Amino acid sequence: MNMILKSATAALVVLAPAAASAQRLSPAAIAVVDTDRILRECTACKTAQTQLQTQVQALQTRQQQLAAPLQTEAQAIQTAVTALQGKQPDAALQTRIQSLQTRQNTANQELGRQEQTIRSTQAHVVQQINQRLGPIINAQLAATGASIIVDRGAALAVAPNIDITNTVLAALNQQLPSVSVTPLPQQAQPAQPQSR
Repeated sequence: MNMILKSATAALVVLAPAAASAQRLSPAAIAVVDTDRILRECTACKTAQTQLQTQVQALQTRQQQLAAPLQTEAQAIQTAVTALQGKQPDAALQTRIQSLQTRQNTANQELGRQEQTIRSTQAHVVQQINQRLGPIINAQLAATGASIIVDRGAALAVAPNIDITNTVLAALNQQLPSVSVTPLPQQAQPAQPQSR
């Protein structure tokens, strides 16, 4: 019996330091922020969205302006080709076809550049908002005593008392009343090595 008691005591002495070094975690305090709502409702977001919508509408108008004459010309060419009943088009018709293709390509390039500008502008707006939103959310970790803040979209169900969206939205509106609605700044091109 004495031998068993000594073995048990020895085992406790060996295991005690390992148990003492294990970190005790406190219960996790969780907060939730609805970033989709913030991106819809923040003051700077609404203003930027209005300006972006204006740019999108201008692009759609330009697309219609470019498409109408191209479509008319394409229909006229198609009528002329159909009238040939399988014969080769003459030089004048071939020139019209090539001219139409060139104008279509030019129009597509113009619209593509405008679409890229709008996408770049949207990305720049989101970047500016996220640059301010990150520190605000981190400050809420300390202010609320939360261990983690989760996006509401990542949660299946949320109790209203852990949602801090209103607080974060108010702080964002105060710290970021507006954003620059311009394309992302262009990255400087690396200098070409000079050959000697």
